[in-house]
Amino acid sequence: MYYQHIHSHGLNYTPISSKVKVNKILVSQPKPSSDKSPYYDIVHRYDVDLEFRPFIKVEGLSAREFRQQKINIADFTAVIFTARTAIDHFFRLCEEMRINIPDTMKYFCTTEAIAVYLQKYIVYRKRKIFHGTTGKLDDLIPALTKHNKDKYLFAISDVNSRGEELLAANKIDYTKAVMYRTVSNDFKPGEPFDYDMLIFFSPSGIDSLKKNFPDFVQGDIRIGTFGEQTAKAVSAAGLRLDFHAPTPEHPSITAALDAFLRENQPATVKG
Repeated sequence: MYYQHIHSHGLNYTPISSKVKVNKILVSQPKPSSDKSPYYDIVHRYDVDLEFRPFIKVEGLSAREFRQQKINIADFTAVIFTARTAIDHFFRLCEEMRINIPDTMKYFCTTEAIAVYLQKYIVYRKRKIFHGTTGKLDDLIPALTKHNKDKYLFAISDVNSRGEELLAANKIDYTKAVMYRTVSNDFKPGEPFDYDMLIFFSPSGIDSLKKNFPDFVQGDIRIGTFGEQTAKAVSAAGLRLDFHAPTPEHPSITAALDAFLRENQPATVKG
């Protein structure tokens, strides 16, 4: 068997044994803000190197780009948020376009954490704010239908089409407003790509991998994913999926990673 090393976007091959130890893992997310992250327990337990490098990044639409959608934010009485990033770009665009958001504006968020994040921009206790508990838009449907006279602005990214069918099926008066886009966080020519494992969190990450390395051959590189759609994107790209989360046994990606390493290289466990 052969293990693929990629340098300068080219391919070189180094022979390996049938039992390949994972030494270096690329986690396609920003580095955790706390040193108490479960990732660091895995580093200690299995003697592996972890590198945090997002395959994708978010760019906000300019005011000029947003205006091309012919949406007048002042026409709406409520906003639906499914991410804190959407909140950031909603208020940024409002400021850039000098739109005064009335105190009567209602905010519907898919989690309490997203709702609380609104404090960065508004006086939280003085506004009408609603939130779900599971992070799914389904949670908000009862509240959205209860306020059926409101006109909703659905603030999303260019790749987020989930939820539109649900809103339409429940006859919610909404307008989709793309406020930011997801783009590939490209690797520089000559930047080493010598990982034994890649972990992805969105289909866009898989797209970015194929964009950066169009001749990518997986070989013995392990791939782990979080989320059903990300797992499907791996298969759709013709790649092998080695482990995924969430599952009943492994609700987090760190739990799934720990289980995979424990099963495949127990000799490296430090305890």
